Amino acid sequence: MEKLIYRITLVFATLFLSFSLSSPSSLTIHDVLRSKGLPAGLLPQEVDSYTLYNDGRLEVFLAAPCLAKSATGMRFDAVVRANLSYGSLVGVEGLSQFELFLWLSVKDIVVKKPDSGVIIIDIGVAYKQLSRSLFEDPPKCLPHGDVMKKMRGYGGFEALKMKNLKEGWISRLFF
Repeated sequence: MEKLIYRITLVFATLFLSFSLSSPSSLTIHDVLRSKGLPAGLLPQEVDSYTLYNDGRLEVFLAAPCLAKSATGMRFDAVVRANLSYGSLVGVEGLSQFELFLWLSVKDIVVKKPDSGVIIIDIGVAYKQLSRSLFEDPPKCLPHGDVMKKMRGYGGFEALKMKNLKEGWISRLFF
């Protein structure tokens, strides 16, 4: 009986140690971004998981594609990829920004001087310089289908533009 108790204790101790040693890092993707000199609000609150490889490749997984409001609208695919280094996300895939009534793919995001308070976003046809403070907090992201339902309730894009010219139709689109 003592041998059985000893073996059971040994098995539980081994399992406990293996789980505690193999548990993933408790850092969130937002913590990782901050540690690399980037604001946490570049990615939404709804990140399910992420993988950061030793060579700097980053894959971020969301439950579904979604839309978020920041300085302009942002559209996230279910998987966002980039190369992460200090102060930059380069070769971004799966992130678009709303500009002049178009969704444009974000290519790179760079903070050249962290103390400058400026973030540079390359949208392919132009470089946008925005205040870093606009991206300090991770935005809430609505699943793409929820936004489409909301638009139908307002009568689509045209109704949104006409209904709130003073407020700005994009703010009504997202929230």
